[in-house]
Amino acid sequence: MKMIIDTDPGVDDALAIALACVMDEIKLIGLTTVFGNTYVEQSARNARYMLDMLKHKAPVAKGAAFALGRDSHDPSDYVHGPEGFGALTDIPQIGFDDPRSAAQFLVDAAAEHKGELVICPIGPLTNIALALELDPNFAANVKDVILMGGAYQHAGNITPHAEANIYNDAAAADAVFASDLNVTMVGLDATMQTLLTWDDFVQMGKDAPRVGGFIRDISDFYLRFYRSIGIEGGCAMHDSMAVLVAAFPERFTFENSGLQVILEGDELGRTCADPSRKKTRIAMGVDTSWAVPYVKSEIARLS
Repeated sequence: MKMIIDTDPGVDDALAIALACVMDEIKLIGLTTVFGNTYVEQSARNARYMLDMLKHKAPVAKGAAFALGRDSHDPSDYVHGPEGFGALTDIPQIGFDDPRSAAQFLVDAAAEHKGELVICPIGPLTNIALALELDPNFAANVKDVILMGGAYQHAGNITPHAEANIYNDAAAADAVFASDLNVTMVGLDATMQTLLTWDDFVQMGKDAPRVGGFIRDISDFYLRFYRSIGIEGGCAMHDSMAVLVAAFPERFTFENSGLQVILEGDELGRTCADPSRKKTRIAMGVDTSWAVPYVKSEIARLS
């Protein structure tokens, strides 16, 4: 399948990008970047850095710096590190290499690959909402949007009610769920069912010293954050789960419901049912005996 990942790299984004580059089921045709785990300029540099490390020829288009209607953003540096890649700093200043905005890049790609393009947003949904505004045919042109975000029956991870990607631009997320896009939400209900341990990352480093070793090194910071909030068993591979759903939906269980996002108050960013809207496919479970071994085996192919 032809895929664009909309990303805010991000430790778990790095693993998802590596997976998409190596998996035979996916043809990654570009990355678009957004604010979130880090500032959008840094996310563009990180995205380009990952593709160069993976020797994958695809463009990077820089997108939204802030949520809809806002003019500032505080990155999640306490989770992902000062530049998004754990303790690693001084990422080369390569940056984006496509002059179009991320939203325009998405609109153009959807028109070029009408009915074939899968968009996998693994950060705030601002670029997707902007693409919907740019082109009234965007939703019809896109095959699927398979996003990492949301918490349906699970508790939130940035507030008791909200998952971080949805919370960081609740208005954009609500616009996506209200649209005619074919949306699959891969949220905390599924992603928190499997954890990657330090031993898993060490194995990746042994199997693929260059790429796996990089993922191991940046994940140490991420694991420390998980331990700081009382999760000792490892860290979730949130973003990779969306990539896995795109390629192997049979390994997951789903519910279907229209969704809305709470836009104000204490429950800002909460994803909840709205039967009046087009149904979203919501990932609720995953084959836990398969997911981690599969990811490790694919990373090993990057040796």
